[in-house]
Amino acid sequence: MKKIVAALAALAIGATALIGPASAQDKKYTIALIPGLTTDGFYITMRKGAQAAADALGVTLVFQGAPDFNPVTQVPVLDAVIAKKPDAILIAPTDKVQLVEPLRKAHDAGIPVITVDTFIGSGVYQTGAGDADFPLSYIASDNILGGEIAARALATAIGDKGKVYVSNVKPGISTTDQREEGFKKEMAANHPGITVLETQFNDNDANKAASQLQAVFARNPDLVGVFGANLFSALGAANGVQQAGQTGTVKVVAFDAPTSIVDNINTGLVDVAIAQHPAEIGYFGVVSAYAHLTGNSIPVSIGTGFTIMDKSNIADPNISKYLYSE
Repeated sequence: MKKIVAALAALAIGATALIGPASAQDKKYTIALIPGLTTDGFYITMRKGAQAAADALGVTLVFQGAPDFNPVTQVPVLDAVIAKKPDAILIAPTDKVQLVEPLRKAHDAGIPVITVDTFIGSGVYQTGAGDADFPLSYIASDNILGGEIAARALATAIGDKGKVYVSNVKPGISTTDQREEGFKKEMAANHPGITVLETQFNDNDANKAASQLQAVFARNPDLVGVFGANLFSALGAANGVQQAGQTGTVKVVAFDAPTSIVDNINTGLVDVAIAQHPAEIGYFGVVSAYAHLTGNSIPVSIGTGFTIMDKSNIADPNISKYLYSE
């Protein structure tokens, strides 16, 4: 993580030079980063990338969020941030519909909005169409591609045949919706020997995901794989596999990679983890906000990459550097 932050700081310094004359302005900007939740390694890592860019660019970064991924708790945080009138807001919206009007308050107050990790509406901004296209940019992993990568990894692990399903959180979360979409798209297009069963929604409850795995296995004793669209879904399903005595037989692909995933992979609880690059998301978020504030145009979308982790490469420093901070 230190190497990543150092690299991002160097990139941010380069960005300062690229921004040009506007960077010589004396104004001290404040950029607020509102994560999906404050306690998750993904967002902690995003904050570190954002802070590296902020330090290099002379920006004050405010990090404020709720302890759970829930629009009910995120909206009051957003309202409090808007009241402080930061120069820009970076936010991971916890619902693509319920956060539209709360974020419009920021837009109407003249505060530029950039969404990171998750989006509102369709995630396609600045089109002049619809009621949710006002954010300047969406910066995130390509989650449809991430779902496709997960499908290919699971297909390889199960010999390209058998029954699998997606363990997901709930409908309406942009990122996990897209991961499921990409997974099903790839399976339907390129893996005719694999049957994708009905998605199980667990409300981000790992215990519920474990129970669902056992119920699916009871109905389908030939089940061979499961894709957890987020970490709680994957670990819950993996625990269900273990409780069913099917570790190693029912393969588990997890999305996201905190440091704890290393033990999960080495013990065989999880077979494959798809790591996002949240430090890059935070970095690009701050640099993009700064560029806009200093009179420069920015892309309406910026995609960041993935790293595939399994037992064969998890000890490689070039792979493990993408583990999220705790």
